[in-house]
Amino acid sequence: MTRSIDSVLTAADAALRTVFARPHATAPTPRATEAPTALTDAERREAGALMRVNHVGEVCAQALYTAQAAVTRDPVLRAHLLASAREEGNHLAWTQERLDALGAKPSVLNPLWYAGAFGLGLVAGRFGDPVSLGFVAETERQVEAHLDSHLGRLPAGDTASRAVVQQMKTDEARHAAEARNAGAVELPPPAKALMRLASRVMTTVAHRI
Repeated sequence: MTRSIDSVLTAADAALRTVFARPHATAPTPRATEAPTALTDAERREAGALMRVNHVGEVCAQALYTAQAAVTRDPVLRAHLLASAREEGNHLAWTQERLDALGAKPSVLNPLWYAGAFGLGLVAGRFGDPVSLGFVAETERQVEAHLDSHLGRLPAGDTASRAVVQQMKTDEARHAAEARNAGAVELPPPAKALMRLASRVMTTVAHRI
């Protein structure tokens, strides 16, 4: 009973902090080695939209990891998931910083994105730790591919955003590898397809609002 209450309180605190509080990074923001160049208004809007999508992805990552940590019975895995959530919290802060610099706003639907991702994390966790880790591995693999596409779409002059996205891509690849090493199972193709569809809906909507 005590662990259940603690899990509920931890989940509630994480949700409030993620959706309503300003995130604070525990690691310095990645810096570009190349000097930035002036962006046109169109380039600034596009960069802001892409970073809003990435910010939503980090809101969802907080929800997923928190939910999966809440349902696992393995204390080692729980600690690992919460540690990953803290690292993803750096990504959340970095993307918020870039939104501010670009004059863009976070998605107004962040509470909805968080709730949906938290529900998916609970469902994945209920199937056992190997499936839960498989969900982490596949999510991170898809996010890595998504970030790679953003590196091709961000304006060349927005070197600050590109540095952040590159570091996030590196971190996501490591998270996926850690999940596989911890015993993740391969998800069936229909599950992967549904995840891609959900991601496409989220990224399309978040790009605009």
